[in-house]
Amino acid sequence: MPIAVDIDVMLAKRKMSVGELADRVGITPANLAVLKNGRAKAVRFATLAALCEVLACQPGDLLRWEAEDAQANDAPFEDHGVLDAP
Repeated sequence: MPIAVDIDVMLAKRKMSVGELADRVGITPANLAVLKNGRAKAVRFATLAALCEVLACQPGDLLRWEAEDAQANDAPFEDHGVLDAP
């Protein structure tokens, strides 16, 4: 998956357990594990905001984009009809 989840990194930095984070955010440890292990298909902004508040971080500290393969890094971006500002 091209979106990597770095919740483990922030948990280690904050010396916090998965169970404690789940309790403080208000989600089940099972749902946090799905997100943490990169198996989630989506995350609600409210959940992301709560994670950031509890971990005192920014969304970019928890989520990052990775190319799926080496060719993806060399491929040009597709033109989706978005115009640059003048």
